Amino acid sequence: QVQLVESGGGLVQAGGSLSLSCEASGRTFNMGWFRQAPGKEREFVAAISWSGGSTDYADSVKGRFTISRDNVKNTVHLQMNSLKPEDAAVYYCAAAVTRYVSRWSAAYWGQGTQVTVSS
Repeated sequence: QVQLVESGGGLVQAGGSLSLSCEASGRTFNMGWFRQAPGKEREFVAAISWSGGSTDYADSVKGRFTISRDNVKNTVHLQMNSLKPEDAAVYYCAAAVTRYVSRWSAAYWGQGTQVTVSS
């Protein structure tokens, strides 16, 4: 069983930065971040392979967000820069992330952390 605990959400002005962290227990395999805004479906944000050598990003965050992981501490991070109001959502850490064609999913989820971006 994998348990994931996110931290680092909060309120930031548009153009600002936030860093999210996720502490994991158990074997996590590929990890990633998803987000869900009110009234919208949960969407993929970023993923990182177990080794950290491969990353993927949603087009909407490429060049602004960076995902990284520390396998010694069993943590994954999401550095978010140049935040926009449309980035506001509940962000979920995920483990055992997979992709089938263009659809991303995960086997394990954290409880979510709120990111609010003021314009």
